Amino acid sequence: MDQLLKDLAPQVLAVLVRRGNDFAAAEDALQEALLEAWQQWPQQPPANPRAWLTTVASRRLIDGIRSDASRRRREEAAQTEPEPGPTEQADDTLQLLFRCCHASLSPGSAVALTLRAVGGLTTRQIAEAFLVPEATMAQRISRAKKSLTDQKLNQAGRLENVLRVLYLIFNEGYTGSVDLSAEAIRLTRQVVVSNREPEVLGLLALMLLHDARRPARFDGENLVPLDQQNRSLWNALKIEEGVLLLQTALAQDRLGEYQAQAAIAALHDDAATAEETDWPQILSWYDELLTIHDTPAAALSRAVAVGEADGPQAGLAALAQVENRLPKKHHRLFAVQGHLLERSGDRVGAARAYAEAAKYATSTAERVHLTKQAARLRN
Repeated sequence: MDQLLKDLAPQVLAVLVRRGNDFAAAEDALQEALLEAWQQWPQQPPANPRAWLTTVASRRLIDGIRSDASRRRREEAAQTEPEPGPTEQADDTLQLLFRCCHASLSPGSAVALTLRAVGGLTTRQIAEAFLVPEATMAQRISRAKKSLTDQKLNQAGRLENVLRVLYLIFNEGYTGSVDLSAEAIRLTRQVVVSNREPEVLGLLALMLLHDARRPARFDGENLVPLDQQNRSLWNALKIEEGVLLLQTALAQDRLGEYQAQAAIAALHDDAATAEETDWPQILSWYDELLTIHDTPAAALSRAVAVGEADGPQAGLAALAQVENRLPKKHHRLFAVQGHLLERSGDRVGAARAYAEAAKYATSTAERVHLTKQAARLRN
């Protein structure tokens, strides 16, 4: 019953919001309906669980409205509006997702509200995932809901915001008790059902192509770099699906940042060994990416590709052009520098760079890995 309620909750919430109810009030009514379901369903399961939840939640909303006229109007709407079919259910959920990713919200608030309202995660689970106290996350979600109270439910022009939020969720990976990467893939699949825009397909392809490598990313607690991973552990089905999605997106001839990133990921996944990686083609895709979405992170990754395609000295020259665009204590800047210096034969400089990278690393796994790299070169 846990999974059933988790799947139904965002669908019912979307219906309530679509009917014009206040976001926070709708969620409160839904929580009351879910509690009642927990109490009644084990003894008397409904024939249509979704309709049951929608009806009970609608009644809770009606009970909270003091105006007799408003009560009559809302009761009539709840009783006469036909239950939406599968396509309408998908549209309702998609509208709710777009509302949670409204441009008026900060990225952090949009991520939290999306996981809570659409993902069906508890406030505690979200707090654990982002390593903050539950009370802090509850306040963040509450403020986000209040800020949306007067916003019109309109998905036009919001697709970019939705994709950005989903990618932020995916990049959080597995933390706390929740697999946020899997949750991001699940939510992105829901968008794909109703929207076949090339960037939507590109984002799902990118997620699958990266997630396919997850089984080989760690050896126990030790982080394994891409070029040292056991590629037989990669998920071939996810790679195949990701490549097909990418091909479908690229065929529409409207290249975007997620498609370019997915193309780079596909080239890595296509190589049977690290030595067979097609670095010149990867470099050309980074050039494409920078013309579409020029970010310091992409430019930093491009420096690595330059070093592999044209030699470490060329890579260091490309890196020098990126340094002033990144914080001086950015751990990836020093990690890339260490990699290129080691390839150029400067073991002392590489060890120093890896040690600096370890100092500023944002995760324990990365810090341990970079520290080992520095120690290896010093020894």
